[in-house]
Amino acid sequence: MEHTCPSDLCNITCKQLRHLKGHQRVLTGEHPYRCDICNKTFKVSQNLKVHQRVHTGECPYRCDVCNKTFKTSHYLKVHERLHTGERPYSCDVCNKTFNQLPHLKVHQRVHTGERPYRCDVCNNTFIQLTHLKIHQRVHTGERSYQCDVCCKTFKQSEYLKVHQRVHTGDLPYLCNVCNITFRDTRSLKIHECVHTGEVPYRCDVCNKTFKLLKDLNVHQRVHTAGRPYCCDMCKKRFQRLTTLKVHQIVHTGERPYRCDVCSKTFGHKCVLKRHLLSCCNQQ
Repeated sequence: MEHTCPSDLCNITCKQLRHLKGHQRVLTGEHPYRCDICNKTFKVSQNLKVHQRVHTGECPYRCDVCNKTFKTSHYLKVHERLHTGERPYSCDVCNKTFNQLPHLKVHQRVHTGERPYRCDVCNNTFIQLTHLKIHQRVHTGERSYQCDVCCKTFKQSEYLKVHQRVHTGDLPYLCNVCNITFRDTRSLKIHECVHTGEVPYRCDVCNKTFKLLKDLNVHQRVHTAGRPYCCDMCKKRFQRLTTLKVHQIVHTGERPYRCDVCSKTFGHKCVLKRHLLSCCNQQ
């Protein structure tokens, strides 16, 4: 027996009455199921059950390959694609494939040029919300993640994990062509372009191509005259934040780079490297 929604807007039919009731809550906005711990509400009881695992830590779904556990069967299925290599979502423009639909949707913005997330401070725009949040730490100076070995701090936990491999010597990512290993997937992907010749990012104005999206973004400022980073002292503008920071040393007189041999200090890392080379040649 089929159950029909009484609303004049949709007239949808459901085989089970509970599915129809759940559908009707979409129309009414009703959230009758409430979490006892945080008071968050849900339209269906199953969503409440899944949410409560955030508080209980329960992860009932286990991967047969690596024994990693997950809160939902959907998360498990997505994870299992790492082992099977399945990438069911394909880009219509470049045929690049992805193991998750959200990843495909974000990737498609490379082709459409859509950058929906904007920084309130410098007006830089970003493809992903996470990229915007990370960028905003440039303005706030927040570096919440610290290495236990050398006390170096990082803006992202992933950067800390990669950095820690400097101390452990771990190189978990292997090139299947030449067997060179790398600390992180980004370095591996850049290296693989040597074998594939892939240069996936193209400038719409001059057709120049780049291996990295960030390099394309910087290049495009040549055409737009975009220089979003401004020196507070002399108002000179720069395309890159790193270039601005190097420039500001002219005003501050800061000399953060110290020679371990003679303790002489330098404003720029490249000058220290030349100095060290000179020291080595003299010995």
